[in-house]
Amino acid sequence: MPVERTPHVADREAHVVGGGIAGLAAAAFLIRDGNVPGENVHVYEKLDVVGGAMDGAGDPEEGYVIRGGRMFNFPAYECTWDLFRTIPALEDDSISVKEEMNRFNEKHPSYAEARLIEDGRHLDASQFQLETRHRISLLRLLLTPEERLGDTRIEEWFGDDFFETNFWYVWATIFAFQPWHSVAEVRRYMYRFLHEFPRLHTMEGIDRTKYNQYDSMILPLRRWLEDRGVDFQHDCRVTDMDIVTSRAGRTVERLHCEIDGGTERIGVEPTDMVFFTNGSMTDGSDLGAWDEAPETNETGASWELWREIAADNPGFGDPEVFAGNVQETKWESFTVTLHNTDLFEHIVEFTDEEPGNGLVTYVDSSWLMSTVVAAQPHFANQPDDVKIFWGYALFPDREGDYVEKKMSECTGREILEELCYHLQCADRLPEILEGVDCVPCMMPFITAHFQPRTSGDRPAVVPDSSRNLAFLGQYADLPRDVVFTVEYSVRTAMTAVYELLDLNQEIPPVSKHYRKPGVLADAVSASFE
Repeated sequence: MPVERTPHVADREAHVVGGGIAGLAAAAFLIRDGNVPGENVHVYEKLDVVGGAMDGAGDPEEGYVIRGGRMFNFPAYECTWDLFRTIPALEDDSISVKEEMNRFNEKHPSYAEARLIEDGRHLDASQFQLETRHRISLLRLLLTPEERLGDTRIEEWFGDDFFETNFWYVWATIFAFQPWHSVAEVRRYMYRFLHEFPRLHTMEGIDRTKYNQYDSMILPLRRWLEDRGVDFQHDCRVTDMDIVTSRAGRTVERLHCEIDGGTERIGVEPTDMVFFTNGSMTDGSDLGAWDEAPETNETGASWELWREIAADNPGFGDPEVFAGNVQETKWESFTVTLHNTDLFEHIVEFTDEEPGNGLVTYVDSSWLMSTVVAAQPHFANQPDDVKIFWGYALFPDREGDYVEKKMSECTGREILEELCYHLQCADRLPEILEGVDCVPCMMPFITAHFQPRTSGDRPAVVPDSSRNLAFLGQYADLPRDVVFTVEYSVRTAMTAVYELLDLNQEIPPVSKHYRKPGVLADAVSASFE
């Protein structure tokens, strides 16, 4: 019987389905660590731009759009820094993206002065308001193995009054947790970021990019990949995969794509590799406008492809667990472009937050609105006389406190009118909104990864018996790390590449800050504030 030999990497093709950060990172690791020729790497993206949730688009005339803002943590994010230490920055290629971030954060450190605001008053967010029973519940959660938690919801673990504490408002609006989300994911977050527990209210441990993440991270990474010959195919939607099961395992043999209104079948050799970002937090997003509310979609391309292949392949996860209840997974963001900077200046004065400081949450908002005023400029092409800020709300189907409509039914103008009410400047609406644009964005799956789950609902990065298929992103399963982070996507990419190429290289381990006595002592002390 002939011996099956692994072909040289120069003879292997890699097909990357999805051009978000997970797919781009996989392409980079294939080239950097696996020595796969760049021209052998093909990235299929249904949109006309890569980057996925790490986006940023627009111009001062038409208005800017950021669907969401990713936050970073230098003591953690081990795989992310491993990658971006080797990617040259876009504006100065003598330094890396990581070094550019270091310099920016030294100049613009985060320190929230007004993390929580209620009726115009700055609350003392350092007072977590945790009672003894809350601390006991938190400790019990840390001591309970994840497999015993199953699909328990946060609201099933804590009493109702826990969700009225300053701690919960701070926690929920930084990480976007809802009471009906998975308590197992809260447990992971507590272990992963226990070192940040004492300063959650100031957000001192959060680091940011010089510009939005598209300009500062995605564009440099794409340029690096293009320089190495990577093949990017835009407006290309992969709709199905032919997966053949044999005694040797399961092998992808063909990709089915929709391109330019037609269809195409792409052959995949058994020795080739397929990397698929199954599910997407920004899939199905819809943009509104100044005078138009966004729509709420019920599905998206990545979810439909995952459903197609999971239906016939046990061990490929259950997408319905995450994408089957849009009412529990959606929330809405909005991006504001200001030629008239009165509102921008009012926010800075009202919150006592200089641009770049941190996140402000209006706890008396029925929508639970928050705003982020980034250091300016936030776009590489942003003129000095134009300002932008971003905001979001976790309860878009509640009626507003000023605008008598659900946020999900509101235009960009109406969202800003509601915000101005909480900023106590609604009496100045005509003048303060002159020369201002607001683009709302409904994201039906933005917190789908937090849905209660059990073992097997997320597929392994490389499932058992898979010969050439790996899963990437927020809905592939990794032990110990936390979803809704860039790090999770990059770590799945590194894991997938190293496994399929059988590389004898170490993946940076998840840091165990919680084992440091000082970290534990500081966290306990903060819980008594």
